[in-house]
Amino acid sequence: MLVGRCGQDPELKYFESGAVKASISLAVRPPYRSEQALWFDLVAWGHIAEVINNYVRKGTQIAITGEFGFDRWADKNSGTMRQKPVITINAIELLGSPRKEESTSTSAPNEQAFANANF
Repeated sequence: MLVGRCGQDPELKYFESGAVKASISLAVRPPYRSEQALWFDLVAWGHIAEVINNYVRKGTQIAITGEFGFDRWADKNSGTMRQKPVITINAIELLGSPRKEESTSTSAPNEQAFANANF
């Protein structure tokens, strides 16, 4: 389980098979503010990917549960096998909207908890 803020808008891919995949990065702040944020690459499939595409933007705070794994591929230039850690999202809870620049307008008090998708 991770709670953090999205580092970029989601990247959505549709496949010929009909499958849909969303990719995002997540910054998780350690308990002590002096420490650097930890970054995680996340992927979601199907309905969760659609929810992410519709409601998540850079800066949105989310909570996820998922499975840790690796993306593996062959380097195009050298043919060397590469891998990177990635978390496949099983459930997501949208905790709030992206951080906004300070403005004179006020937002609705119940802007938090605007969606919850557990699949």
